Amino acid sequence: MNIYKYKARPIAGGKSVSGVLQAYSEFEAVEQIKNQSLVVEKITEVTEKQGIHVDLNEPLWVSEKVLSLTASQFAIMIRAGLPMSRVVELIAEQTSDKLMKRILTACAADVSAGYSLAQSLEKNGQKIPTTFIETVRAGEESGALETCFQRLKTYYEKSNRVKRKVKSALTYPIILLIMSFVVVGIVMVVLVPTMTSMFENMGADLPLPTRILLAISHFFTNGWPYLIVGLVVLIVGYKLYRKTPQGALTMGRFTLKIPVIGKIGIMNAASQFANTLSVLLTAGLPITQVITIIAKIMDNAAIAKTLSEAVVELESGQRLGKTLADNPYLPPMLVEMVGVGEETGELEETMDVIGAYYDEEAEAASAKAVGMLEPMMTIFLGVLVGFIVIAIYVPMFTMETMTGGAM
Repeated sequence: MNIYKYKARPIAGGKSVSGVLQAYSEFEAVEQIKNQSLVVEKITEVTEKQGIHVDLNEPLWVSEKVLSLTASQFAIMIRAGLPMSRVVELIAEQTSDKLMKRILTACAADVSAGYSLAQSLEKNGQKIPTTFIETVRAGEESGALETCFQRLKTYYEKSNRVKRKVKSALTYPIILLIMSFVVVGIVMVVLVPTMTSMFENMGADLPLPTRILLAISHFFTNGWPYLIVGLVVLIVGYKLYRKTPQGALTMGRFTLKIPVIGKIGIMNAASQFANTLSVLLTAGLPITQVITIIAKIMDNAAIAKTLSEAVVELESGQRLGKTLADNPYLPPMLVEMVGVGEETGELEETMDVIGAYYDEEAEAASAKAVGMLEPMMTIFLGVLVGFIVIAIYVPMFTMETMTGGAM
């Protein structure tokens, strides 16, 4: 619970009074003050500035694997009939993830104080996805919390499996790329400079490949500080720009237009949309709230914007399939299946099936991209090594020919 310091005056008039109270939110604190026949003049949250400990070993976010395991534990313990406060305590004790342990330990105290699990997660779990919290809230309101946790388990288990496969497929190309840069760096910084003086003493015009190689080596040897600074500035500038609404929107649109990469982004977005829609609808949330949540959690800002605009049409009475009909990013088959699901009254089941389909499509598109990347990198590395060999040996061969001719 949060601590609030306030200043208020009696409704009937009189001198202002000050005080301190505990509440889950500022809104609740104001309600408590009003119940005392007081009018709030000022209210501020009291933050604790002492006893702050940062665990450097704590993860930066809660992974899909941890979320899936946590949801599974909740479902099992709720089925066993344990009170919620005890359930949260037990899971907090059992989890090995430091971030989740800290979040659940704080939640256990709030739940014991009478707050719902969703309220405590919203307060303490800033690093937990909105989908998880809102599904828990819907489950509590509908009385189907166990079912919601089962769906969350499946949802995050599937998401973790897809990401793990993509990461595994990208491992070899990334290692190859790193090794290529290391080898080229060693050649440019160590090998070429040792041969520079020999080339300069030849007294003849060097061929173009050799002059290019020497210029590049000179840049790497003497200009590496500028290169590092330039890269840092570029990366920081890019990250700052991506954090702005316009920057995120521009980069989102640009990413979807890149050949191959754009298709992967669309397949991932379709999978994310369908799976999340299925989970939230099963939890019992209204369609407008579901699409609002999905728009907030979509990875691509351009797609998220189109979904936010669709909410306005949904609120005016339009059906979901019709609002998505003109969406320029979602695949036509996904939009068509949304309409079919609405017509048959089985939108949750339809999205579950189509979500599994787009999971496979995203995996296939990623595998295809990796399959194209490997030969391209091999060719690039071969051309680069060939260029270095030619640039080094052509002048040496010329020197040997001239020496042989003089003899």
